[in-house]
Amino acid sequence: MTDVTSSKSARRPHHWRHDLIELAALFTAVVVADTIAKTIAKGPDGPYLLVFSAIALAATAAFHTWWARRRSHASHAPPAGHTGGHSPVAVPVRTEEERDETGPVVPVETTLWRMRTTVADTPGSLAALCTVLARLGVDILTLQTHPLADGTVDEFLLRAPADLSAHALARETAAAGGRDTWTERADAHDLVDTPTRVLGLATRTALDAAELPLALRQLLGRCTLHSVPAVSLTGRPTGEPAPVEGVLEETVMRLRDPNGGTLIVERPYLPFTPTEFARARALVELDARLGPRVPRSQDVLTLPEGNEITVRRADQRDLPAARAMHDRCSARTLGLRYHGPVGDADRYLDHLLSPRFGRTLAVQTASGRLVALGHLLWDGDETEVALMVEDDWQRRGIGSELLGRLVAMAEEAGCASVYAVTQSSNTGMVAAMRALNLPLDYQIEEGTLVITARLASATRPAARPQHRETQQEQPREGVRRAER
Repeated sequence: MTDVTSSKSARRPHHWRHDLIELAALFTAVVVADTIAKTIAKGPDGPYLLVFSAIALAATAAFHTWWARRRSHASHAPPAGHTGGHSPVAVPVRTEEERDETGPVVPVETTLWRMRTTVADTPGSLAALCTVLARLGVDILTLQTHPLADGTVDEFLLRAPADLSAHALARETAAAGGRDTWTERADAHDLVDTPTRVLGLATRTALDAAELPLALRQLLGRCTLHSVPAVSLTGRPTGEPAPVEGVLEETVMRLRDPNGGTLIVERPYLPFTPTEFARARALVELDARLGPRVPRSQDVLTLPEGNEITVRRADQRDLPAARAMHDRCSARTLGLRYHGPVGDADRYLDHLLSPRFGRTLAVQTASGRLVALGHLLWDGDETEVALMVEDDWQRRGIGSELLGRLVAMAEEAGCASVYAVTQSSNTGMVAAMRALNLPLDYQIEEGTLVITARLASATRPAARPQHRETQQEQPREGVRRAER
C-alpha cells in the first residue's frame, strides 16, 4: 500500500466555533466602519478622509496578501541540503495489521553462474543484454570484457534465481544479441575480483616454481596443461616446434617454457582470447625472470628408534644427491619403482625433479644424505603419486609419511583423485594407500596394479589453492615430530 498525502488533504478541517467567531468579527467590523463613516462625513474634510482611508485599507490588504503568500512558499520550500529536482515522496508506512497480513519477507534462493557470451562491438549491445538479465531477476556481480576483432567477449559472474536454468539463461542471452554463450556453475571463490585473483596467482608463482602449471589452470579455467620438453628422456628431440609468440589456435595456447620446450594449454569448450593469452604469458615471463625456486620450509621428524629425519621440498638442484640414492638402492627397489631397469637415471630424475611436471618431497638424514623421494606428478587432468625409499630405511613409516603429505598437496591443489602405478607384489605401497582411509579403486593389467584414491575435494567445488610455506599435516604412524 502506498500512502501519498497531498497539500489539500493536509489542511486541518474547520470547526463550527471558528466560523462563528469569524462571523462575529465581520459584524463588529461593519458596525465600527459605519459609525466612523457617519462621523467623518459630517465634518468639513469628510470626503478627503474617506478617500485616504480607502487607499490605506487597500494598501494594507495588498501587503497582507503578499506577506501571506511569502510565508506559504517558505513553509513549502525543500529542506536544507536538498538538491534533487523531484518532489519529496512520502515513505509508505504499513500499520501493524498490514504487517501481520503480509508476513515477513522471504529471501529468494539464488545460484551463482559464470557466463561468457560474444556481443557486437556497437553502442547499446551490452545495455540490451543487461536489460534482459534485469528482467530475469539476475544480478550482475562482476563483468570482464575481452575485445576481439569482430566483437567483444563479455564474461559475467551472475547471481540468478535458483529456478532459472542454464538453458533458459542462454536462450534469453541469445535473444538479446549474444552468441557462442557458455555457462558454468560458480562458487564463493569466484566472488574475488579479477585483479586480486591475478595478483594472488602471481604471488604463488613467485614463491614456488611448481605453482606455475596450477596458476595457469586457475587463471584460464577448466583446461588441460601439458609440458613438452625439447628433448625426450632418451635424449632425442621431441619434434615439438617452438611456439610462435602472439599466435592463438582457437582452443589451444602454446607458450615458451623457460626451462626449455613448450607449455601447451588446451580448453576444448571455449576459445582463448588475446586478453587471456597476455595474462598467461605474463605469468610465464615472471617465472622465467625469477629462476629456480622452492619454499625453504622443512619439518624435522623423529623415527621410532630415535633417528631424526628432515622432510623438505626438492627440485633439480638435488639431482646429484638423488642420483647417489639410486646407486645405493637394490635392483628390486628400483624395479618396483620404475617397473624395470633404469637406463639413464640422471635424465629420468631430471624430469621427475622438474617443477613443470609436479612437486617433489625429499627425506634426508641428520648428515644430509637423501634416503627417500616422493613425487606428485601432473598428468594432464589426472595426478600421479610415486614413492621410493632406500632399502636400509624402509618399513619405518617414511613412505606413509610422504604419501600422506603428497595427497594433502593434491587436495590443496583441488585435484579430484590421485593414482599410483605399482606391482601387485608391492605390498608396502598397497598398505600405504589403504592407510589413507580414502575410497580406492583397483585395476590390474598384466601384473601392473593401478590404485586410484578419490579425494575429499572430489565431492565439493575445486578450491582455489593458496600457497603455504610449511606443511602442517600430522605425522603418520611410526613417525613423530621432533620438539624444537
